[in-house]
Amino acid sequence: MDEKKRQKHLQIMEIQTWEVRKSEQIKGADMATHKRKKAVEEEVKQPAKATSKKAVTLNQEKPIAELTWKELEEQVANCTRCDLYKTRTQTVFGVGNRQADLLIIGEAPGSNEDKQGEPFVGRAGKLLNSMLHAINLSREEIFIANILKSRPPNNRDPKPEEVAACTPFLLRQITLLKPKLILAVGRIAAQFLLNTTEAMGKLRGQEFTYGPYHTPLLVTYHPAYLLRAPREKRKSWDDLQLVVKRLEQLSHK
Repeated sequence: MDEKKRQKHLQIMEIQTWEVRKSEQIKGADMATHKRKKAVEEEVKQPAKATSKKAVTLNQEKPIAELTWKELEEQVANCTRCDLYKTRTQTVFGVGNRQADLLIIGEAPGSNEDKQGEPFVGRAGKLLNSMLHAINLSREEIFIANILKSRPPNNRDPKPEEVAACTPFLLRQITLLKPKLILAVGRIAAQFLLNTTEAMGKLRGQEFTYGPYHTPLLVTYHPAYLLRAPREKRKSWDDLQLVVKRLEQLSHK
């Protein structure tokens, strides 16, 4: 992408200055407890419970931890592990490059995502695209997924049991993808992934780890929040600069 187009996307984000700031040293901290990790690992090993004949057949063939991309996507599409299957239009598996270095994880599908079957669409999706373009990335170069693969009714917050049901799918995506870096987008996603109640202000700027490979994880604001609070776009730009810095560092390891 040439500099003119890049600056255009920065203008959409309302960023006045494009000079890269020097980020403070990242503090390493993994806030996920041993007990939660062990529970998730055990869950991943177990076949998913289902009522539909197709889903039962898929689950009996292989546990989630052994599924290929195609098998995983098929099982997600037929998932009945929680009650969200009763109200969804379709599942939202995730999109992008399945060999990407960067994995973006959001909270759950909204109404637009539920209709289109793709994460981060609508106004928030357009802003996310501009955020990515501002650091010379595109949706096609990264992978985007959600904690939940089905939309909660009325866009309510996910319930713990719903997250527990979907976590094995996310962990399998991470295992297959093997990203160098994860970016948790939004408070709900960050708090669930890190098993914490800390506010976004305390989570931003720090580095954590998540998943079977202890993948480095950073946190930033959700585009939908930035649309409501444009003054925070400067902070999100700082977060994106940290993403760029860490990707460069990790690519040389």
